[in-house]
Amino acid sequence: WAGVARRRRPRRGRRGGRERGGTGTGSRDRDGRERGHSRVSPVSFLYRESRRKTPVAVALKENERLFGDSAVGMSIKTPKVAFRYFQDLLGKQIDNPQVALYQSRFPEHELMKDEKRQTVIFKLSQALQYSPEEMLGMVLNYSRGLAEEFAEQPIKDAVITVPAYFNQAERRAVLHAARMADLKVLQLINDNTAVALNYGVFRRKDINATAQNIMFYDMGAGSTVCTIVTYQTVKTKDSGTQPQLQIQGIGYDRTLGGLEMELRLRDYLAKLFNDQHPSKDVRKNPRAMAKLLKEANRLKTVLSANADHMAQIEGLLDDIDFKAKVSRQEFEDLCSDLFQRVPGPVQQALSSAEMNMDGIDQVILVGGATRVPKVQEVLLKAVGKEELGKNINADEAAAMGAVYQAAALSKAFKVKPFMVRDAAMFPIQVEFTREVEEDDKSKSLKHNKRILFQRMAPYPQRKVITFNRYTDDFEFYVSYGDLSFLNQDDLRIFGSLNLTTVRLKGVGESFKKHSDYESKGIKAHFNMDESGVLSLDRVESVFETLVEDKLEEESTLTKLGNTISSLFGGGGHTPEAGENLTDSVQVSHLGKEELSKSSGTDAAKAEEEKKIKAPKKQKVVHEITMELDVNDVPDLLEDELKSSMKKLQDLTVRDLEKQEREKSANSLESFIFETQDKLYQEEYLFVSTEQEREEISKKLSEASNWMEEEGYAAATKELKDKLAELKKLCRNLFFRVEERRKWPERLAALESLLNHSNIFLKGARMIPESDQIFTEVELGTLEKAINETMVWKNETLAEQNKLSPAEKPVLLSKDIELKIAGLDREVQYLLNKAKFAKPKPKKEKNDTKSDSGKNATATSESENTIPPTEGKQEGKEQLGTMYV
Repeated sequence: WAGVARRRRPRRGRRGGRERGGTGTGSRDRDGRERGHSRVSPVSFLYRESRRKTPVAVALKENERLFGDSAVGMSIKTPKVAFRYFQDLLGKQIDNPQVALYQSRFPEHELMKDEKRQTVIFKLSQALQYSPEEMLGMVLNYSRGLAEEFAEQPIKDAVITVPAYFNQAERRAVLHAARMADLKVLQLINDNTAVALNYGVFRRKDINATAQNIMFYDMGAGSTVCTIVTYQTVKTKDSGTQPQLQIQGIGYDRTLGGLEMELRLRDYLAKLFNDQHPSKDVRKNPRAMAKLLKEANRLKTVLSANADHMAQIEGLLDDIDFKAKVSRQEFEDLCSDLFQRVPGPVQQALSSAEMNMDGIDQVILVGGATRVPKVQEVLLKAVGKEELGKNINADEAAAMGAVYQAAALSKAFKVKPFMVRDAAMFPIQVEFTREVEEDDKSKSLKHNKRILFQRMAPYPQRKVITFNRYTDDFEFYVSYGDLSFLNQDDLRIFGSLNLTTVRLKGVGESFKKHSDYESKGIKAHFNMDESGVLSLDRVESVFETLVEDKLEEESTLTKLGNTISSLFGGGGHTPEAGENLTDSVQVSHLGKEELSKSSGTDAAKAEEEKKIKAPKKQKVVHEITMELDVNDVPDLLEDELKSSMKKLQDLTVRDLEKQEREKSANSLESFIFETQDKLYQEEYLFVSTEQEREEISKKLSEASNWMEEEGYAAATKELKDKLAELKKLCRNLFFRVEERRKWPERLAALESLLNHSNIFLKGARMIPESDQIFTEVELGTLEKAINETMVWKNETLAEQNKLSPAEKPVLLSKDIELKIAGLDREVQYLLNKAKFAKPKPKKEKNDTKSDSGKNATATSESENTIPPTEGKQEGKEQLGTMYV
């Protein structure tokens, strides 16, 4: 997808669809996209249904899994087993408002609490229970399968897109899902960043040192994100001047999107149906509500281009057809409060970037729900621009941005550098408590906060926090900073503000061990990586002390002079035991004047040149043991991850086995029906007897009856064995038909080669002896090959004509091919010899010095041609035609 990344040879096909936060198979039904999902990259392709987009949906039946469009179809037949929009539940505990919202939208699903992690589990039955991470892992694995099918090789690496507003718990949940799918995540890239990268890559030439500020307004199915991006060129150490994008500001609304509009339209259609049929209540029937949701999606799309439209569903409930006219105005009235929320993300983005609309050069629309006319109308008024930009692919921009980033991160691809500076939406701080002494010498506890990453801090980035006043074991807390820019609803959905409790062990021991050293504090090293995931790499206790160096030995120059003097008897001192003479090799780096001065230096002067260096600072680092307690959403333990991986692998194996069985059953059925039809075709009738056809037909009928009565429960091996048995029975018949199909073409090729070989042989024998380039043995060998081939052909054809068409043929296409190859080899040998032959130059009897130059020239010009001879020009022209 990706393909990610592995090296993939270029393939035909168009780019793959962008699924909102999705995996290369993420979904949007034209105007909506699934959020918080993942995409495999770099690979873009048409999916199995020959579509550019595949819905992010999975249907989990007792013994079968369905994905994409098949799963969406199942949502209408059996809504309880078809799951969509489950990305909204990633990293959420059971009491999160988002869980309650999901349950109200999709009441057919039973949600239960994971007692260990307090998170959500989908319960289909006592035996079938899956977490949102496991479902996402299934979709990622399915996406990887699509990419592998396209790339024709295994794929292990991926770049996955996630919404920019995903917090630490949600990002870790996506990483867990990728781990379950056995995918190595090169990076979690924010949707908005991937869109901005795709926009910049195709406008590289327009980016210069002058900053350009672009606003991307992205409304998908589940949420809305507004992003302000600055493009300009910057100087880099390794690559010179390169274009860069920097995320300046982000605003979002988690629940504003196309799905909420569709749900309101669905409920309105349900009300209209209930009004038409007061004795019925369509709301109590999940299948009927699923049909209404599908129709609401279609209706919303049509109303984007029409003033009104007729909604209609056949057999909505109890075989009652539904039909109702809905206008665009009615739709806009239903969603009036949603449209009022459209400017909200814009204001948030401007506030976080500390900018106003005057500094924005252009506003670009992204996402399917921005196609709703009222959304564009309200947004245009909010931004105060003349028009909204629609010059990027609203559906695929994030996917293609992720593709480029995956190629940049992969060692298998080389792309032009494009610097990306993403930003963390939520500030993160460190909190700790220490004992302080008041003015009255009483002691009290003081709570301290230190900002680790500011709001909109760029990442990846490393930070170090130093604790200077602790001499014994202590603990501190990592939490989110000031989130006052979020409203109360967003704060409740956000979840726990406390990230991690860190307990340090061994601090007091380090101070005891290095009591003679000066403490430089306890240093905690934090890292926010390319995926926006925060980690505590290590904690160290750092000490310093002053160490006096030994007296510096005489300089290299002095020792060099002394050595040279001693070697030439120049009055220098004799080296003492242990003194290093190898420094004398540095003479090659000294100039003549320096060498002259150094040669007159004596030992006494060398002693005076010894210096006493200032004391050096020696640094000592003592590793501190740390214990981490995750406070937001507990991570899956290693055993739990392995258990989920095995669960998904077992499901994949089961699916593959089922597919293999279905493939075997289809192959057997196809063979039976096709062969029954072939038995009465003219070419099969001609080469078979009545008895043979009756025997084959009987076996085919028996196999067909077996398929109807027992085949549905037969194992894969049994189906394959049955097919092999039938193929063996029909092998001779099919062989005779296939041979007769090949004969005309093969025999024509053989006849043509024999004719050309004879012409070539005649032409070669007509070359005068003085100019002959072929030996008699070579020509004789060719003549023998021609004659033997001709005899074989005539005899074999005669023998074949004596046989009945129903008998095994003696004239075989493979034998004809061997004869053609053997004769062609002989001809090609002589043709190649003629091509590179150099005829002997003619000798002149009366050579003179004045003509020698001309003769040499004439000889060189005639080296590559065969001299003409009277009476034999015709044969030579034929030979020339063969090899020129």
